Amino acid sequence: MRDLTKSDFRKLCVKKLKFCSKFSKFQKDKLITKEILKVIKIEQAKNILLYIPLDMEVDVRNIIGILRKSRKYRVYVPFMVGESLKIVPFRLPLNKKKYNIFEPNNSNIKVKIDLAVVPIIGTDLTFRRVGFGVGFYDRFFASLDYKPKIIFTQLCLCQTKTTLTQIHDIKSDYIITNKGVKWKTQ
Repeated sequence: MRDLTKSDFRKLCVKKLKFCSKFSKFQKDKLITKEILKVIKIEQAKNILLYIPLDMEVDVRNIIGILRKSRKYRVYVPFMVGESLKIVPFRLPLNKKKYNIFEPNNSNIKVKIDLAVVPIIGTDLTFRRVGFGVGFYDRFFASLDYKPKIIFTQLCLCQTKTTLTQIHDIKSDYIITNKGVKWKTQ
């Protein structure tokens, strides 16, 4: 049997997530978003990076609404710039961009985020992110001169017991799935 590659693992995880998203997605989203909100309060985060979800990702749009109504929080989302990201305030309208991702209009705001909620395809033994393979999040977090708390989200956990990631792949502080907060990493 050959060793599992990162690419093979990614394909297996995408297949699992597409299957998982077909059943009880609303309930899974609700449970996961409730746990994310708990962590936001525990961490006392004020500037929060969320994302506009794809179909097989945890739908965090209700969190965006809750946090924006509160006015205690400032909500940001990724904006693709070349092969990296920058953060922009969440605001409407959203425009469909590359990879079928929706984004608000560009902004030149500089802000220090306290906490980032990041979707994952999978994770390995080191709790590092396996994403779609483009490296947007890796380059973005590497460009920061500080480290915000990072929450990985996934509808159902897809993890390998081997190490497939590299040192530049981002690592989480929390991983939240349909089973709740699985762990807080060190």
